[in-house]
Amino acid sequence: MTVEVHSDAGSLAADIAARLTARVAEIQAEGRTPKVVLTGGTIAIAAYELIDADGADWSDVELWFGDERFVPEGHEDRNDQQARDAFLDRVGATRVHSVAGNDCSLSAAQAADQYAATLPSEPFDVVLLGVGPDGHVASLFPGFDQLHETARACVEVFDSPKPPSVRVSMTLPTLNHTEAAWFIVAGDGKADAVARALADDGTVDETPARGVTGRRETLWLLDEAAASR
Repeated sequence: MTVEVHSDAGSLAADIAARLTARVAEIQAEGRTPKVVLTGGTIAIAAYELIDADGADWSDVELWFGDERFVPEGHEDRNDQQARDAFLDRVGATRVHSVAGNDCSLSAAQAADQYAATLPSEPFDVVLLGVGPDGHVASLFPGFDQLHETARACVEVFDSPKPPSVRVSMTLPTLNHTEAAWFIVAGDGKADAVARALADDGTVDETPARGVTGRRETLWLLDEAAASR
């Protein structure tokens, strides 16, 4: 595990954008199509807005989302729509896998299973994850039964502590099926959760972020505020 701390959120966002672009370009130089899981959140969007469209061939990147709000497609609360607005449309990304919206004929459970069917058999190259003030990752919240799901790759989540209340999320085994896990966290409000996640003791039930590690790389990218505890 590696922890890198930046002076402020702006420099953190710039580093995330540069790292992701460089990693994608490196994988493409190896002759492979990169497989990346995106996250939502303020610092993620700030980073996406800084991504260089010419730094990699974004039309040849397969993209997923670690979780999604089960609201209509195109809704401003959806992670995929926020990512499209921030960079996907701008850079010409075309291989984007999105969760069905609640304006379709599927239930949240059916949407989760349908999304699971899009996942690759081989590991992701990079999974990006934000961390909530309560330590949640994707839409896996402290104390929720979904933290212990092993049979399904994606699950429906009801009664989310954060609105909207219904979501679809990758499970911990799915998030762990990656070569690299990058936690991107900014702000003093996340500092306690970061400290718990990085502590020598603690449980996944208390701090779900403790439950994700990359096969080859687990990287925490923080600003000074998030690292202050």
